[in-house]
Amino acid sequence: MKSNCPSLKLSTIVAGATATTVVKTALFAGIFAAFAPAVVFGQSVEKKGTAPYVTHFVFRPITSIDIANLGKATTLEAVGTTQNMKGEKMLDKMSAQCVALNVASGDKKYIDGACVLADSDGDKIFSTFDTRDLDKSQPKMDCGTHIITGGTGKYKGITGREPFTCISMPALAGPGGYFAMDIPHNTTWEIK
Repeated sequence: MKSNCPSLKLSTIVAGATATTVVKTALFAGIFAAFAPAVVFGQSVEKKGTAPYVTHFVFRPITSIDIANLGKATTLEAVGTTQNMKGEKMLDKMSAQCVALNVASGDKKYIDGACVLADSDGDKIFSTFDTRDLDKSQPKMDCGTHIITGGTGKYKGITGREPFTCISMPALAGPGGYFAMDIPHNTTWEIK
């Protein structure tokens, strides 16, 4: 039976156009996902590598114990951003936050602490550091070593070592004892 109802013809045309639109949208999404996975699924990371990068830090003293002629211990918070020196994505443009203990007592002077780096996706890398742990094979990295202990998201399972050096920056304006440093690192990592 043939219908002469104009609304039935219109609904058939609309249904056909909707189906075509859905198919075109699905096809475009599939092509986009195939050729731009970093945009669709977040940045991907190599499973193993090396990277030289610098963290530009501002340090803020939080509290201290200072006993004249005996020693001083100061807790510090450091915040900053990273810059990959080769222009690569790994360890580039990440936010950094560290908490540290700076000890000076007699001939003992060291800083120990822990840091977290976060990328634009919110994925994080966690490390500890010790200024007494020097990598003798890299004499220019004479300030200490970070030990990468883990991560979240795309960095889950990451481990590695980051010998570093410390470059003091000019004194910061204003009160509070804040100071700035650039911390170049030579990082070797692996994600398992």
